[in-house]
Amino acid sequence: MLVAFHKPMDVLCQFTDRSTPPRPTLAGFGLPKRVYAAGRLDFDSEGLLLLTDDGALVAAIGSPKFDWPKTYLVQVEGDPDDAALRPLRDGIVLKDGPTKPAAVERIEPPAWLLPRVPPVRVRQTVPDAWLRLTIREGRNRQVRRMTASIGLPTLRLVRESIGPYALDGLATGQWREVEAPVLPDRLRRSGAPRSATQGLRSAGVGEAPPGARARPGRATPGLIKPWTRDGR
Repeated sequence: MLVAFHKPMDVLCQFTDRSTPPRPTLAGFGLPKRVYAAGRLDFDSEGLLLLTDDGALVAAIGSPKFDWPKTYLVQVEGDPDDAALRPLRDGIVLKDGPTKPAAVERIEPPAWLLPRVPPVRVRQTVPDAWLRLTIREGRNRQVRRMTASIGLPTLRLVRESIGPYALDGLATGQWREVEAPVLPDRLRRSGAPRSATQGLRSAGVGEAPPGARARPGRATPGLIKPWTRDGR
């Protein structure tokens, strides 16, 4: 099973939290049992999160070697022109090393995107702009660090797509089951994820009801032992 979920801001990508008081988690959205986040999305970021009950798929999608592009809608403080964005396309050097070249363009504010809760804090005297930014890495808070390095602090960050999967009309807090990529046996054994998209079938379009099971003919999900600390 593979689930596409539109994660709201200020929600942890896990099902329990030991903080006092506890922070909101994925447990509050009626997701199917035994699914876990494949990859991460920061607490203060929004957008597409993939979840699965297949341990090999968790490892593949979450691996830095996985070659699926990740596209973000980024509201930044500033009014960048094309020259200001060029360093992102060339690759910039962060404290943990140089980044791969990113695809970036300035866009109009997405009309379908509802105001954030809580609202974005903007300064009336400082302009802001929206960018569409695509990377093939997944470092900690990478997009925020990239825009900050060229003088464009990120105000809002929404992940629009991961590889062939996109929000595609999902409202904040909603989820639907989608068709999972077929991982050949050799990838399950080796963990080499680069070719994991081979055999990808069309994504499902209907939202799955809570507790929905995989359709017949899919690979049997693997047990996700590393995540038993979440109690699910």
